This record gives sequence, structure tokens and C-alpha cells, in this order.
Amino acid sequence: MGVTELKRKSRRNKETAKNRVARIKDLLRRPEIRNVDVEAIKAEFEANKK
Repeated sequence: MGVTELKRKSRRNKETAKNRVARIKDLLRRPEIRNVDVEAIKAEFEANKK
């Protein structure tokens, strides 16, 4: 019995890994939301309740 290369499976595994890395890099590229004025948001909710 000879050794066979699973070329398709190898290609699919490499693509999966590449897509995963790309997805992680894309998430890291997005800036975090900072400097949120919590008091202003609370006041807005109170205004909407009335």
C-alpha cells in the first residue's frame, strides 16, 4: 500500500487557517469604543421614560 498525499484536505486546512488568521486580524483592526459619557446616556434614558 503506497503513501498518498491528501492534497485537497491539505489545501482546505491551509485555507481554514488563513481565514481564521484574517478574521482575527480584522477584529483587531477595529478600534475600541472609548470615552463613552455614561451620565449622558443615563440622562437620555431618564428623559425617554418620562
